Amino acid sequence: MPNASPHTAALVGRDRDLDRIGTWSQAPGAGALLLSGDPGVGKSAVLDAVAEAAAAGGTRVLHAAGVEFEADISYATLHQVLLPLHGTLDRLPAASREAMSVALGFGAGSAPARLLVCNATLALLRAAAEDSPVLLVVDDLPWVDRASAAVFGFLARRLTRDTDRVRFLGASRTGVAGFFDGSGLPSYELSALDDEFAARLVDLRFPDLAHSVRHRLLTVAQGNPLALLELPAALRADQRSAREVLPAVLPLGERLQSLFVSRVSSLPDATRTLLLLATLDSTGDLDVLSAAAGKCLGHSDLRDLDPAEQDGLVRVQQAPRRLVFRHPLIMSAVVETATSSARRAAHRALAHVLVDKPEERAWHLGESTLTADEDVALLLERTARRVLERGDSVAAISALTRAADLSPLDSDRARRLAEAAYVGAEAIGALHSASELLEDAWRADPHHGASLRSATAAVQLVLNGDGDLATAHRLLVGAIEQGDHGFDADDPALVDALHFLLLLCNYGAREELWVPFYAAVARLRPAPPPLLLVAARTWGDPAHADPQTLKTLDEIIDGTTAETDPARVVRVGTAAVYPDRLSSVRNAAWRLVRQGREGGAVRRHIGALLHLCLDDWHRGAWAEALELSEEGLTACQTSGYTVCTWFFQYTKGLITASQGDSATAHELADAMINWAAPRGIREAVHCALHVHTLAHIADGEFDAAFRRVSAISAAGSFPPYVAHASWVFFDLVEAAVHSGRRAQALAHVRALRATHVAELSPRLALLAGGAEALVAEDDAEAARLFDAALAVPGAERAPFTVARVRLAQGERLRRSRALSESKGPLTAAVTAFELLGSTAWAERARKELRAAGRMSAGTGDEGRAAALTAQEREIAELAASGLTNKQIAERLFISHRTVGTHLYQIYPKLGIASRIALRDALERMDKGRAN
Repeated sequence: MPNASPHTAALVGRDRDLDRIGTWSQAPGAGALLLSGDPGVGKSAVLDAVAEAAAAGGTRVLHAAGVEFEADISYATLHQVLLPLHGTLDRLPAASREAMSVALGFGAGSAPARLLVCNATLALLRAAAEDSPVLLVVDDLPWVDRASAAVFGFLARRLTRDTDRVRFLGASRTGVAGFFDGSGLPSYELSALDDEFAARLVDLRFPDLAHSVRHRLLTVAQGNPLALLELPAALRADQRSAREVLPAVLPLGERLQSLFVSRVSSLPDATRTLLLLATLDSTGDLDVLSAAAGKCLGHSDLRDLDPAEQDGLVRVQQAPRRLVFRHPLIMSAVVETATSSARRAAHRALAHVLVDKPEERAWHLGESTLTADEDVALLLERTARRVLERGDSVAAISALTRAADLSPLDSDRARRLAEAAYVGAEAIGALHSASELLEDAWRADPHHGASLRSATAAVQLVLNGDGDLATAHRLLVGAIEQGDHGFDADDPALVDALHFLLLLCNYGAREELWVPFYAAVARLRPAPPPLLLVAARTWGDPAHADPQTLKTLDEIIDGTTAETDPARVVRVGTAAVYPDRLSSVRNAAWRLVRQGREGGAVRRHIGALLHLCLDDWHRGAWAEALELSEEGLTACQTSGYTVCTWFFQYTKGLITASQGDSATAHELADAMINWAAPRGIREAVHCALHVHTLAHIADGEFDAAFRRVSAISAAGSFPPYVAHASWVFFDLVEAAVHSGRRAQALAHVRALRATHVAELSPRLALLAGGAEALVAEDDAEAARLFDAALAVPGAERAPFTVARVRLAQGERLRRSRALSESKGPLTAAVTAFELLGSTAWAERARKELRAAGRMSAGTGDEGRAAALTAQEREIAELAASGLTNKQIAERLFISHRTVGTHLYQIYPKLGIASRIALRDALERMDKGRAN
């Protein structure tokens, strides 16, 4: 018989096991092997794989399995095995043929002697093996009937002493006895899958599981293949996507129930009660178990655990003293076998014992209570707030909805349902569930629709549906103005609503939307939260943000180092966008992204991704920005947060326009406008116009660029509440100068001087100085202004911006006939653009160089050097220093997959094939550049 593994590669994680069994099948004289393992570990699958491989190699496979309800039928399993050999019976001597016919039910007569049947079976198998090797496969040996078990035992031992072409492979569950005596026979225990293969199996069959759900399932299954396949299938879709809390004990599928429930249901009632208490408590604390047993059983003696210990279901651990289940699936079986009244009694007993643990007590009281009870509901509501502070939004929703179920008053029920809907829409992206919860809240109390939580959740649904911004704004303003919050600045629902209103005001980019926002903020007592005020100024009108606002912002950013509230981290990042301080919140943003990838708050995950993408664009890390943009688009699509899609169309558009891929940039910008304009989301339209403008400038289409950028802010004005005006002023001035609109360029620079834009950040100070230089009348003054702008400390952290200003400097110098002086900034611009991968911009700079009388380099190792982007160069140097991909990723705050992708692109650019050659290639590249 051939080795099994080549034919069974699809059986995840079993190559080593199949190799061992294949080695046995080839060894001379080893005629029998007994396979053992826990229920669900995959014994049957391995037997099937071995049988399939053997049959493919020309072996005749005789397959049977013991059946529990046939255990009293003599020769039932033997009949299964030998039925395919019915035509071979005539090769046996008459006595053996007659005995086999009677034993297998083919003929009539008195029952033959057991030894005669055993010898006849062996003879029959040997006769069949004359045509081809024979493999006898018997699954579930403990349930084989007594007569067949005796024959199989005889065969297994006889075959081990022979060199027949017959092999016997049997399987049984560990710890389960039967009629088959396998003592002394060769055996092989099939273990659970290791962590790697368990994860691979789940990912193959359930690739869309939320990370947190996947982690929970892997923990519970403990490598049991059947559990890995059955547990996810037993969950609802919202549970698999982490939009609904998983039960404390996971439900078993039908096959898992058949394996585990029978073992539990056969235990004494008192034993099952103790196991139920231990399961629902989950800590295994023997003191808690003993005290709870006193409430349920009337005594605290734990000797009733003995039957479960003897059956191998549990064990008592001594240090620390606690009860440990052999497998978590046994806990699920315990719950499956318990009646609802038994579960409630157990929860009630545990709630009585856990008086010093308010959260656990609240959960148990919630599960033990059938009728409305405001005391329990209030405990659950408080628990929801505590777990929400820890970031467990799903558990908070579960606690709030259970609190709503137990609320005696409709108004309290509606309030708690609205709170759950808000958490669902705001944190985990459960928009469909949020909609249902809101409907339940309105049915419970029709007058509750104007509450802050209801309104904020409803606004989320409007924005992510077909609604427009004006409707969402009107709904939220109404709830704020009509609420009974007394404009208390410490009311979290009110502060959350105002932050969301701030978002709507920014989206709308119209002054009239801001009037009710500032009116509400002015009424806050004792004072508005500093972050709310700062965000309103830096997001609403960043061009006029005063120094004190920026100082307060910096102090707030410094406090995000240890911030654990995801909402606050994103809000701080939002306030930092236009003042160019996103680099200071990168670490906090990455924390949210990692949490989001593990099933954390979806909306915060999306917000953090946007902030990282924007910062990556500024600092030239464009490969990572594109990767994170795709992650953001996927998150928007899968979560239903369609209103955020334009965020990542914008960041992709900025990069493709900056790279010179104008067609893609225009396509992305058009998609943004087509979606946002009908909904009144002007901020998205402004961002789209920014992308269009960059793409036109890259192609030298300055007249078209001027028309686009002027639609954001007209020349000569920095209107309030048009935040993007502070980011596109250089584009406007450059497009105006190159399209013969000098008057408009001068007017815009004069307006720029009346703002605080140059004080926001080094990058914006560089652009402000560059804009001044572009409109300077005197060439010497222009040169001085360019030099001053490029000397701004910290400006080098924005390489694309620096390259653009150097290009503008070189163009001005060449046009003033200072040809020699123009070559330095133009060459630097070419190099920077090539490092960034900005092909169209690099070509524009090369044209200026050619006009100045000098061609740019582009061959040999120096040419290869120019092909490396700034981030590729940094990664190459770190890799050459000996750092692993993981270490590089941690240092640069990117994923190890991104590092690998970069290296894959770097090697051919440097003309090398491996990491070993990096150091020499980089040295050659630097020498070539020096020469």
